[in-house]
Amino acid sequence: MEEKKKSPYNLWQNTAFMLAQAWKTYPSVIFLCIALAVVTAAQTVAELLIAPMVLQKVEDSAPLKELLLTIAGFSLALLVLSGLKRYLDTNTLFGRVGVRVGLVRQIGMKISRTSYPNLMDTRFHDLENKAADACSGNTEATEYIWTTWTVILTNVLGFIAYMAMLSGLHPLLLCVIIATTAVGYFVNKRINEWGYRHREEESEYIKEMWYIRETATGRSHAKDIRIFGLAGWVNDVWYKSLRLYQAFIRKRESIYIWTNVIDLLLSLLRNGIAYAYLLWLTLTSGMSASEFLLYFTAASGFTQWVTGILEMFTQLHKQSLDISIVRELLEYPEPFRFEEGEPLPKDLPIPCEIRLEDVSYRYPKAEEDTLRHIDLTVRPGEKLAIVGLNGAGKTTLVRLVCGFLDPTQGRVLLNGEDIRRYNRREYYKLFSAVFQEFSVLEASVAQNVAQRVDGIDQERVRRCLEQAGLSEKAESLPKGLQTPIGRQVFEDGVELSGGQTQRLMLARALYKDGPILVLDEPTAALDPIAESDIYQKYSGMTQGKTSLFISHRLASTRFCDRILFLENGQITEEGTHGQLLAQGGGYAKLFEVQSRYYKEGGEKNGE
Repeated sequence: MEEKKKSPYNLWQNTAFMLAQAWKTYPSVIFLCIALAVVTAAQTVAELLIAPMVLQKVEDSAPLKELLLTIAGFSLALLVLSGLKRYLDTNTLFGRVGVRVGLVRQIGMKISRTSYPNLMDTRFHDLENKAADACSGNTEATEYIWTTWTVILTNVLGFIAYMAMLSGLHPLLLCVIIATTAVGYFVNKRINEWGYRHREEESEYIKEMWYIRETATGRSHAKDIRIFGLAGWVNDVWYKSLRLYQAFIRKRESIYIWTNVIDLLLSLLRNGIAYAYLLWLTLTSGMSASEFLLYFTAASGFTQWVTGILEMFTQLHKQSLDISIVRELLEYPEPFRFEEGEPLPKDLPIPCEIRLEDVSYRYPKAEEDTLRHIDLTVRPGEKLAIVGLNGAGKTTLVRLVCGFLDPTQGRVLLNGEDIRRYNRREYYKLFSAVFQEFSVLEASVAQNVAQRVDGIDQERVRRCLEQAGLSEKAESLPKGLQTPIGRQVFEDGVELSGGQTQRLMLARALYKDGPILVLDEPTAALDPIAESDIYQKYSGMTQGKTSLFISHRLASTRFCDRILFLENGQITEEGTHGQLLAQGGGYAKLFEVQSRYYKEGGEKNGE
């Protein structure tokens, strides 16, 4: 489908944006680019004048000394200008790179701090990938725009200088040059916009190919590919996507080729007219050889200046489209309040009460609600278990409580106040959590637990590892708590098992020591014995905290004050472990199935 959406920012707005970025970080890049343009234009004018001036001295039969001084003067000027140009060009590079790196940092901050719903938005991810591409190298828009503007300014200065030289010629010649070049510019601009208008289609091809590549080369799918012999199938899918992308590229380039055709025809037209006029003027007006050479060279150079200006504006337009994507990402709307939200009350009672009032939630583009009309009060200091079959809405409920999602209907209240009024980042500080999907950084054990580089309380780290049942493993590592985890960055890094990693994440949650503890399947990767060990310490971990505990193993729920059984997006049963068993409902039936499974498994293994 053809993308009709236009860029929300024009060329001048994006130029102003880049100037503002440079002014905040590397203002020198602006002045160096201007100086480079002046020096480059001066060098070109000097190169134009040297031959006609020397020829004029010869025509005038000037003394040899005067001729040599003229040559030496121009040579010295060109040498100085050339050296100055090289110096400015080299030193401008640092500022240009610095501005681009500053944008990379802003993009990283936007992605890491954006509202959680944006991370589920495909449009946001598309902008993220394209913005990263626009900042990925020296020739990309966010850096090369400085070169483009330098060339434009150089051409403008050259245009003015050559216009002054050619002021004695017929103005119709200049009009022809400017008119034919302008026609080419506007036609080419329209043609070159095709890529932006179809950028979404291209993004789909690239995204699909990237996903297949990551799947084929990543470790997470390596075993499946080998066991099931999926290599051929994966390659076929990749080549199919590649062929579609190649077809798209061929279509794009077949359209872009008209740019070159139009440029060629217009260049022949304007150059032919210019050269014919100058030849006629030479034959009829008795123009001297030096004047002929000056005007002939200036007319050709004037054409190049005009062409250069408009060609650079065409290129600048393309770069502006890429910068627009960066700005769209940086200015992507935030559904949550952050700094503009109210700070949490300084006298906020701890532990906290969280209440859900008639809460429903439907994921974007879903046909029905995942949660429906939930009324729930998590009392201060309560240990609450949330159980149910897959798809019942357990994780979604926790996401709502943690403030990762806002209800599509109803309210989530913190001590009676709607959490939407608060700075969401401050709200997050209330929670310590272990989620099903967690992040282990390529850093030391201590840094992973403390989630910082400096100011780590080593004793506190050891205490949290002890509570999580990982202290013995940590102390046995080659460098103890300073042992790096993972081998993508560190050659001497270690790789933890799934259960050990989950214990590490539990230690991280305990180190943060938030007043609300959320454990989303914290023992999923543990065996029953290790799970029992964690549960025995569970009460101590949650002392004085409000805690939510999601588990698919119902035996774990007996440690909690209250259990919620979710079914089809609703709370269908509520009570203690004993009360729910006595009711004989869905919880009791599921518990019976699991109990029989573990019992039969134990008997088969002689237990």
